[in-house]
Amino acid sequence: MRANLMAWWRNAAALLLVLCALPALAATPKGDWLLLPERVWTGDGDAAHRGWAVLVHDGVIAAAGPVASVHAPAGTQRIELPGATLTPGLIDLHSHLFLHPYNETSWNDQVLTEPQDYRTLEAAAHAKATLMAGFTALRDLGTEGAGFADVSIRRAINEGLIPGPRMFVATRAIVATASYGPGPRGFRPDLDLPQGAQPVSGADAAIAAVREQAARGADWIKLYADYRVGPDGETEPTLNPAELKAIVDTAHQIGRPVAAHAANDAGVRMAVEASVDTIEHGYGASEATFRLLKQRGVAYEPTLTAVDATSEYFQHYVPGKSAPTPAMKEAERAFRTALKVGVTIGNGSDVGVFAHGTNWREPAAMVRDGMTPAQALHAATDVAAKILRQSQHFGRIAPGLDADLAAFSGDPSTQIDDLAHPVFVMKDGISYRSPAATP
Repeated sequence: MRANLMAWWRNAAALLLVLCALPALAATPKGDWLLLPERVWTGDGDAAHRGWAVLVHDGVIAAAGPVASVHAPAGTQRIELPGATLTPGLIDLHSHLFLHPYNETSWNDQVLTEPQDYRTLEAAAHAKATLMAGFTALRDLGTEGAGFADVSIRRAINEGLIPGPRMFVATRAIVATASYGPGPRGFRPDLDLPQGAQPVSGADAAIAAVREQAARGADWIKLYADYRVGPDGETEPTLNPAELKAIVDTAHQIGRPVAAHAANDAGVRMAVEASVDTIEHGYGASEATFRLLKQRGVAYEPTLTAVDATSEYFQHYVPGKSAPTPAMKEAERAFRTALKVGVTIGNGSDVGVFAHGTNWREPAAMVRDGMTPAQALHAATDVAAKILRQSQHFGRIAPGLDADLAAFSGDPSTQIDDLAHPVFVMKDGISYRSPAATP
C-alpha cells in the first residue's frame, strides 16, 4: 500500500512539473499579426524594402507591401520592430542536433559515454536555441550514434511538446563497413563499439539500410562517399560505385533525396555520378568536378564554419588574429570555385561541431569567402528552401506561404553579421521571440 501511495505521489509530482512547464514552452498562439519592421527583405530580390509591413493570418502570410497598402482587420496584434529587418525564417541545411562542440567533449566520447537519453534531451535544448536564433527550418544529417532519436525530436516539435525549427531528418547515415567511428583505429580489435552511422557492405545491404531508415522516418538519406581511410588517414572513397548507385536509386524510388558527405575530388565525383542531390563539404573538389555539379544540378553545402571551428580547437586558430589554417584555405578555395562556376550553394554549417544557436556564423563565413551579404541571405532562405523541395511552403516573404519569419537588428542584406542579433522569431504563424505586441 505504501509503495502504491509513493508511486501515486511520484506520478502526481511529475504531472505537476509538466503542467508547470507548459506556460514556459507555449508560444504566442496563431492569430492576426501586423509586423512593422524598419525594413522587409523578402527573398525575391537583393535589397530590403523600407516602410513595408507584413500581415499574418492564421499561420500564413496574408499580405506584404508598403504600410499603406496592407489593411489589417480589427483586433490584429501589431508588433513594432524599429531598426530591424524582417526576413524569411533562416534555414540550415547541415546540422547535427545530437552533437555539441568538440572542445567541450570529443566526438568519440559523445558517442561512447553520453547515454542516448541524455543526448536526446541535449538535442531538444539545441533545437530551441536554433529556433530562437531565427532558424525556422533545419536539415539534420545524422544522429551520430543516437539511433533514430531525431524522428522523436521532429515529432515532439511538430506536436508542440518542445520548441524547435521544422525538422528534416536523415536518422543514422550510411557508411562503408569499418570506415567510420568510433574505431576501428585506436581501439582494441575485440571491442564491439556502438557506431556513429549504419555500416554496409555490398549493394544488398545498402538497399536494406535505405529501406530501414525510410521506414523509421528519414526524410533524407545521407551517405558517406569518402572518409579518412587511407594508409596514413588520408581521405579516400569508401562506398564503391555499385553501393552508391544502390543507395541513391533506392532512395529516389521511395521519394527520398540523398545528401553525400564527400571531401576529396574522387569522392565528390563518384557521388555526383551516382546522382546524389547534395554534396556536403567538398573541400578537395576540383573545378572540373564543380562543373559536373553545375551540369547535373547538384547543390553544394560548403560547411565553412566546421573548418573554422576545428581549426580553433585543434590548430590554435584565433579568429581575427591568426592567419587561416591550410584546411581553411582549402575550404575557401573550394567555395570560391563553386561560386565562380555557378553551382547552387545552400547554407549548411555542420553546426554541432560548433555551438547551436550560432548558426549565423556560416552565412558570415560565406560572405568572408566571396559572397555578397544578399547572396548569403538567399543561400539561407529561398535557395535552401528549393534544395529542401519546400519552396511552396516557406523560404520567402510572399502571400500564401507559411509565416516562417525572423527579424534582426540592423540590415543583414548589407551587413551579414547582423544575423547575430535576432529580435523576433515566428514559425508557422506562432511567435516565439518578440517585443510586446499591441492591439
